[in-house]
Amino acid sequence: MSLFTRSHQQSDTTEGGAEPADDAGAVAPGGGSGTEDPDGGKEAAASGDDAGADTEGDGNGDTTAPGPDGDTGMPTPDGDTTAPSPDGDTTARREGDDAGAAREAAADQDHTPDAASGASRPGWFGWRRRHPRTARGVSIGTTVLAGLLVLFALLVPNRVERVEFASFVRIPAEGVLLAGLLLALPPRPRRIMAVVTGVFLGLTTVLKFVDMGFYQILARPFDLVLDWILIENATDFLRETFGRTGQVLAVIGVIVLFVAVLVLTTLAVVRLTNLMVGHRPVASRTTLILGTAWITCMTLGVQIGGVPVATKGNAEFLGNRVEQVRAGLRDARVFEKQAAVDAFAKTPPDQLLTGLRGKDVLFTFIESYGRVAIDDPAMAPRMDTVLKEGTNSLKAAGFESRSGWLQSPVTGAGSWLAHSTFLSGLWIKNQQRYRSLTTSDRMTLTNYFRKTGAWRTVGIVPGVRRAWPEGKFFGLDHIYDSEHLGYHGPYFSWTPVPDQFSMEAFQRLEHGKKDREPIMAEIILASSHNPWSPIARMIDWEDLGDGSVFHRIKKEGTNPTEVWKDPEKVRTEYRKAVEYSIRSLTEWVERYGDEDTVLVFLGDHQPVPTVTAGDTGKDVPVTIVARDKKVLDRVADWNWTEGLKPAPEAPRWGMDEFRDRFMTAYGPQG
Repeated sequence: MSLFTRSHQQSDTTEGGAEPADDAGAVAPGGGSGTEDPDGGKEAAASGDDAGADTEGDGNGDTTAPGPDGDTGMPTPDGDTTAPSPDGDTTARREGDDAGAAREAAADQDHTPDAASGASRPGWFGWRRRHPRTARGVSIGTTVLAGLLVLFALLVPNRVERVEFASFVRIPAEGVLLAGLLLALPPRPRRIMAVVTGVFLGLTTVLKFVDMGFYQILARPFDLVLDWILIENATDFLRETFGRTGQVLAVIGVIVLFVAVLVLTTLAVVRLTNLMVGHRPVASRTTLILGTAWITCMTLGVQIGGVPVATKGNAEFLGNRVEQVRAGLRDARVFEKQAAVDAFAKTPPDQLLTGLRGKDVLFTFIESYGRVAIDDPAMAPRMDTVLKEGTNSLKAAGFESRSGWLQSPVTGAGSWLAHSTFLSGLWIKNQQRYRSLTTSDRMTLTNYFRKTGAWRTVGIVPGVRRAWPEGKFFGLDHIYDSEHLGYHGPYFSWTPVPDQFSMEAFQRLEHGKKDREPIMAEIILASSHNPWSPIARMIDWEDLGDGSVFHRIKKEGTNPTEVWKDPEKVRTEYRKAVEYSIRSLTEWVERYGDEDTVLVFLGDHQPVPTVTAGDTGKDVPVTIVARDKKVLDRVADWNWTEGLKPAPEAPRWGMDEFRDRFMTAYGPQG
């Protein structure tokens, strides 16, 4: 007998007499005796509270109690016959059209007669018969575990912060309704329903676990339609952060957990179903009481620790998922209409971006640079110092700066969605929109620079390590990925190339060339990418070489496995990573910038919830830096804050608004 076989175990019959059963639902001493049917099967007579219980948890026959007048059963129209037991108190019913049903019942109840001796050897090669007390304890313990597992699956929330004791002392409406349905169904449909319910409950539990992970990283639930592509991204992240072995072990662990949850929840539901059927009167009364209690608690709003006792959480959870799928399907049509509108689509090339002609324009994204880095009390003092030093050093080099806020469409991860939102002027909040965008003819900000014919457009994308066909959509004449920056140093966890080296490579490969045309560059700095350990540090620009110097620097860094054991360490390393990215950028401007340099830099999204500590905002800082006063005069009406740090009350726009505002400010009428 496996750990999750039915708890109703018939007694063993031997040549010397009957062995008392040791399992739940077995015939107790002093109860009714079993009688042979003509086919050789056993029909058990129930006693006590179970006298009228349906003991065919295997689905092959019901026992019924006589009426108050003691009448025995009569033939039924279907051919069923009823026979009185020897004492006349109870009756056993057998279907006339199923001659082997009784034998099947005996087999399903672990009753296996020994052909040679007539004795039976119940469960585990006779172990149950030799150790009845231990076997009964194991059976009861397994049943309790099955009940706890089903209760856990019904009540567990889909967010880590909501997992608390009060969440598991509630009455789930779905559990009460399911128990009533299983008790009401005929045997065969009941067995099928129990298995299907167990599998479905397991899948729902797995989805809740996945949601927990998504809320921890992206601060949103898993999208059943659009998020499957992120699984590949997640495995890549594991490989690059913890190595190939860590990736393989993590994937195997996830698969094993997935299978285990499905199997265990299915076996648990089947076991509890058999137990309820074997004790039908008690189960029916309990279900009725729980149903009444649920209605009462729901009506009165009874709560424990602020959590409602009566819950229909799974129904709401699944209902939200259905609506999420429907919304995703509708969103495709909505996005198509939005993408068709472009205020600059018919503008002649010679009237585009006239206010920036002759300038080198750099749009630079700092990974995970969110508002939390500036506003959080634990990070603010150090970040204030870095931003103030940057403002002052740039001013000393002749540069002025203005800063504001943008609202990103994502948080925690999904940088490419933020980048495409910023450049396209459309709200790219999911993978479906991203795919629609990158397969359309929508003009991005970089496309418009290229359309003028006045700029060479390049991309510095150290985070790209494979073919990136979307690069052509963004209108880039040339793309430098991690393999083409000349870097021969180590990865820093996910980050293939440190930011300082990326900026120096841009200078060497493009900006520093003589007799070149103006450049528009999209630069994506990756050092502040999760997991922020280990991180590089600033060194003398003359010592960068081919990047080999970073081997020694990496050894001096922290271990991500150790850092992520403590949320405060994670937050500290995050702050240091952002500081490094900002210093890499501002020092490059001081070192290589000139009268024709215009820098726009911004964060792409807020970091993961571990860092934001409950902050659900999606704001990121955005800054314009230029030496030419006329460049900043054109955005004076934006009312942005002077310096690299935006004031709390500085203007806040959606990231999708930037493209049109920028092109208007630097167009003929700007």
